[in-house]
Amino acid sequence: MRKTLSLVLPVLIPSWQFFKTIEPSPRVQWARIDGEVPRWQELHPRPQRLGPLRMLRRLFYNAAWNEALFLVSCAERIEAEPTDHSITEIQRRIIATLPHMPNATLQFRLIFIDRNGQDLLYRSAPFPARPAP
Repeated sequence: MRKTLSLVLPVLIPSWQFFKTIEPSPRVQWARIDGEVPRWQELHPRPQRLGPLRMLRRLFYNAAWNEALFLVSCAERIEAEPTDHSITEIQRRIIATLPHMPNATLQFRLIFIDRNGQDLLYRSAPFPARPAP
């Protein structure tokens, strides 16, 4: 019983000592840039409020949060060294979450939000709102 408890406790109460520093997390924003002033919108905005049942459900199944974490890891890779893979993955997820917009041109940007405001980290090249064949 003691050995089982020693294996289960680190899962239930994680150690945060593996973080060297705690830094702001990048946010992915997108905008339609077809000759109009871009209105930047967060790709997966965080909910303002979660009820107790929804929080409990999210402990066991939370696909949207897993995808948001994947986007954050792609954004962090772009910050360190931009790669076609990370940029393409973010573009694919933006296109997949938006309604069909034929002939639209989109752009995404990465920003960091900290206590002092926000800093622009990266702005993508324009891309079509439909996936490449």
